[in-house]
Amino acid sequence: MQVVEHISEVRAVVEPIRRAGKRVGFVPTMGALHRGHLDLMQTARRECDFVVTSIFVNPTQFAPHEDLAKYPRPKERDLELCQSVGVDLIFYPTVDEMYPRGAVTSVYVDGLSTVLEGAIRPTHFRGVTTVVAKLFGIVSPDRAYFGQKDYQQQLIIRTMVRDLDMAVDIRTCPTTRDTDGMALSSRNAYLSPSERTAGLCLSQALKRGEQMAADGVAPDVIADAMQDQMEATPGVALDYAVVVDPWTLTDLTTPQPQMVALVAAHIGATRLIDNAIWGAPLY
Repeated sequence: MQVVEHISEVRAVVEPIRRAGKRVGFVPTMGALHRGHLDLMQTARRECDFVVTSIFVNPTQFAPHEDLAKYPRPKERDLELCQSVGVDLIFYPTVDEMYPRGAVTSVYVDGLSTVLEGAIRPTHFRGVTTVVAKLFGIVSPDRAYFGQKDYQQQLIIRTMVRDLDMAVDIRTCPTTRDTDGMALSSRNAYLSPSERTAGLCLSQALKRGEQMAADGVAPDVIADAMQDQMEATPGVALDYAVVVDPWTLTDLTTPQPQMVALVAAHIGATRLIDNAIWGAPLY
């Protein structure tokens, strides 16, 4: 496994791989890796000839009041985990490497970036799409891997790839969950034992909603029930619980073959998100 810090080094390694006709898989991360990240890397390992992972805590997707400074950066542990699942190349750039002085260009997907997470974190998705576009340009992957847990993010990235004619196939992989049903996230480490118990209300609300959907209940009624369940949990401050169209993220009032339920809440000082796809497979 190679670890490089410079864009030129990534290209020097990857270009001959591509010229040899081998498939390059790419897993972008912000580090603080957990089993969900490793699942993405293992899927890339199975499907591709050469696997690249980036580890970069991207400052442009954090608002001034968010947790950029305290975001965990366990470099040595992250490198060991990548090696354990067969990653071939790790790109570990500095902020200056990714955003040199004078950089003024950004990438923004309108519409989808302004609702739900985008309404709560107005600058977030501009930072995400900008850094992912840059990483795609650096790595030139054939296929890139994202987790379903960040459903809105992967949808926005898919839209960016389509609209900008990027030659990369986006793979969305199922959410990795703990044994109690909680979606794995780097931010779970911030939860106290009592907060973790309270945080289970997200996955529990989604399970209740799934059963209601199977019984033919209207999506807006399901959304209300999920909201009520989460708001009744002590220590939970609800941001949203909705059932939406999977491609437009617009609220639904009548059932359709494919639906997505999305939930978000603060558990103490920690913000968690989760989702579930109901109906026919999307990807």
